Amino acid sequence: MSTAASLRPRKAQIDRTATALFRSRGFAATSMRELATALGLEAGSLYSHIKSKEEILHRVCFGLAETFFAAFAAATEATEASITTQLRQAIEAHVRVLTQDSAASTVFLHEWRHLSEPARTEFLALRDRYEASFRGLIQRGIAAGELHAPDAAFAALTLLASLNWLPSWYRPDGRLTPEEIAHRLADQLLGGLIFTG
Repeated sequence: MSTAASLRPRKAQIDRTATALFRSRGFAATSMRELATALGLEAGSLYSHIKSKEEILHRVCFGLAETFFAAFAAATEATEASITTQLRQAIEAHVRVLTQDSAASTVFLHEWRHLSEPARTEFLALRDRYEASFRGLIQRGIAAGELHAPDAAFAALTLLASLNWLPSWYRPDGRLTPEEIAHRLADQLLGGLIFTG
């Protein structure tokens, strides 16, 4: 086995442990020493695996951003489907990404502020582009007469804000499965957008 391959499980373990600490304590309050202790390592040996805790934050934020974009693309690739159907699938895909790893989702949604430049600006640009994808879908739905909203931008922001509250209350061992939550949220959020007149 190559050295790089043997280091991968350790790096994944570091990322998982750090993400859990960032979620519970916050990025700023988590020290490299605390991370090393949680991993059962000496602080010095932790630096042989990672350069800084921000390296982990960068991986979490940009890795999850990539996952969100891929999920949105897959949800809307069937262009013959109605805009309403595409939006429903995009909402449900967003929920699935959020519930795959609620610790990483919480860090992604709240701790990105600790990214240094230029990563912070790059991350915000990705976030804006993702919001614009939902806004564009809603605008197309309004133009097609499928959706009703006086302001597509406001509708998109309201929709995403509602969805992004999910990691604060979702529990993997809760009463509802991720799929059930996805369907219910889609029903609830689309209820205010679908044109019925």
